[in-house]
Amino acid sequence: MRVELSEVTLDVQVTGEGPAVLLVHGFPDSHDLWRHQVPALTAAGFSCVVPTLRGFGGSDRPEGGPEAYHPGMHVRDLLELLARLELDRVHLVGHDWGSGIAQGLAQFAPDRVRSLSLLSVGHLGAIRAAGWEQRQLSWYMVLFQLAGVAEEWLVRDDWANFREMLAEHPDAEAVLEPLRAPGALTAALDIYRSGLPPEVQFGPDPVLSPLAESIPVMGVWSTGDRFLTERSMSGTSEYVAGSWRYERVEEAGHWLQLDQPERVNELLLSFFKENS
Repeated sequence: MRVELSEVTLDVQVTGEGPAVLLVHGFPDSHDLWRHQVPALTAAGFSCVVPTLRGFGGSDRPEGGPEAYHPGMHVRDLLELLARLELDRVHLVGHDWGSGIAQGLAQFAPDRVRSLSLLSVGHLGAIRAAGWEQRQLSWYMVLFQLAGVAEEWLVRDDWANFREMLAEHPDAEAVLEPLRAPGALTAALDIYRSGLPPEVQFGPDPVLSPLAESIPVMGVWSTGDRFLTERSMSGTSEYVAGSWRYERVEEAGHWLQLDQPERVNELLLSFFKENS
């Protein structure tokens, strides 16, 4: 379904009945990322709200440069979406950039969050504290800052470099196809340019608030993730004021919900039921 918000119209999947789960994808995905989770969650008695974020897939791509895709804009979209759907509180799940956006929503509106599940990407403080090993894995984030240069490099030789980055993505070709539309690749990259500029990645340590004590948090990291170290997720415990649960998923890459869907579903359902 298409949901019109004040600034953008989002492509949103809404299914099931019961306590609501908001599932937030990251780069360069869409709501299709969660297709293995939705049936399991709805069968267990939950309703699922699965948006495609602004700038991705079938959702609008507003003009305005990188600031139109700042993580704060995504947080605002999600809160407006919950209001339009008349949902008070949700179990919040985010993967990759969706994890960062979910953390922002939890910080800004903790009263709207029953539980917070972070897949692959932990707290920014933990990512910075993970040191040089993590910075080496994050090399592409510096490249993505270079408007025009990054786009040209990614699409060169029929997207060969982007295909290599997505080598472990089970849906690589399906994810790549919408990015061929005019302006789509730049819109997708702009979340890096607005949310993780060099001063955030390499500047002095910022003062970072812990996640609200009222929100139970689960972090899930996969052993085959070539973009993120385990420490960048496990260290998130230092930035959680309330309860913290940490889980590792074996034999899965960065897109763990596609590689090991049954395991991810099991973890989500057990966490939701602990915090209903």
